[in-house]
Amino acid sequence: MHDYERQPGRAVPPEPELSRAELDEHEADLYAGLSGVAGIVAGAKPVNELMQEVAEFAVQAIPGMQGAGLTVVDKVGDTPRIESWAVTADFVRQIDSVQYETTGEGPCITSMRSRCPVVSGSLGCDPRWPHFGGHVARMGVHSALSLPLIVGDDVIGAINGYAFDRDAFAEHAVQLGAQFAGPAAVSVYNARLLARAQKRTDQLRLALESRAVIDQAIGILRSRTGGTAEEAFDRLIRISQTENAKLRDVADRMVEEAVRRARARTRG
Repeated sequence: MHDYERQPGRAVPPEPELSRAELDEHEADLYAGLSGVAGIVAGAKPVNELMQEVAEFAVQAIPGMQGAGLTVVDKVGDTPRIESWAVTADFVRQIDSVQYETTGEGPCITSMRSRCPVVSGSLGCDPRWPHFGGHVARMGVHSALSLPLIVGDDVIGAINGYAFDRDAFAEHAVQLGAQFAGPAAVSVYNARLLARAQKRTDQLRLALESRAVIDQAIGILRSRTGGTAEEAFDRLIRISQTENAKLRDVADRMVEEAVRRARARTRG
């Protein structure tokens, strides 16, 4: 059994008496969830859309979850910062807002710090989060299961499941959740890598396109004035500053104007 952090002072909930058919059903749900997260990166979907699907697969794979959220963090120095999150239900969105924006405490934050699953069976009287727990209990939500998403040595986020019943997550649910969290972490991590690589590629492409247009504008100015490339570039900068316009836009306008004049001369 994976190690996990239980609610202090609260007895471990008894394992549900499951028939062989029910155990097989749980295994099938876990397999379906794992198959789902294994396939979503291949579709090259946006990260937010992928996160949404992982959260939905978590509800399918982990017994007892009535709503789930997936949180992704980014590090600024040594401090993790919430980057984005996705939820399967509005009540989870409200809970996450209380956790991240209002109180700064809760099972997700604890699980990412401890690097192990965190369980609560009665949020309203959980001493670990006195402010968060009271807020959530008043919403009628009493159980939580948070699973850190770990790739290598890095915690990249967490899956957070909630239920209205007390003691909804016994060890069986934690075990299945831990099995789901590993592949889910890899899927989210790879999707973020792909998204960042694509963003960097787009930035480089735009930079190269901008450089090509600026070089063309410099050539046009040199043909008109007989000056050096440095003098032409300085003139472009002055025009950009005077018009409060981007250098790329100034250069593009100059090239387009030169093309129009060349076409007019050709027709004439």
